[in-house]
Amino acid sequence: MGVTGAGKTLIGSRLAVALDVAFIEGDDYHPLANLALMRGGVALTDADRLPWLTALAALLAAARRDGQGLVIACSALKQSYRDLLRAADPDVHFIHLDGTPLLIAQRLAHRTGHYMPPSLLDSQFATLEPPAPDERAWTMNAEDTADAIVNAIVERLETT
Repeated sequence: MGVTGAGKTLIGSRLAVALDVAFIEGDDYHPLANLALMRGGVALTDADRLPWLTALAALLAAARRDGQGLVIACSALKQSYRDLLRAADPDVHFIHLDGTPLLIAQRLAHRTGHYMPPSLLDSQFATLEPPAPDERAWTMNAEDTADAIVNAIVERLETT
C-alpha cells in the first residue's frame, strides 16, 4: 500500500515470487471510468474507489476461502479502505511503502506509460492515512532497495 510511485507493483510482484504465491496488480481492477478520471488528472473520490476496493476484497476473500496466499498491489490510502479489505480477510497484512513527496515525485518524473499523472501526487499524499498500530501493517522505507524491502518482509513473516 502507499501513494502512486511508492513501488507497490515492484515490491508486490517480487514478494509474491519470494513467497511463491499469486500476485495481483490492483490497478487492473479499476473500472474504466476511474482510469479515465485519473488520466484526466481528476482525483478519485471514496465513491469512485468503492467498486475497485470491493473487487479486490472479493479476491482476498476467495484466496482465504481457498487457503491460498496472495499479494495485491493496492494504494489502500485510507483506514476505511483497509478496513473493507480486512473484512474480506481478517489476517491480511499491509505493507506501507513510505516515501517522501520529493522521492516519489522524482520517481514519477521518470515513469512512462502509466495512467496516473504526476499532477495527482499531492492528492494522494493528502488522502493518505498512515496505518495505525492496530492495523497489522508494517511500514517500509520506499527509499530502500527492492531486495532489502522484500527480504525484510519475508523475515518478519517468518517470525510472526
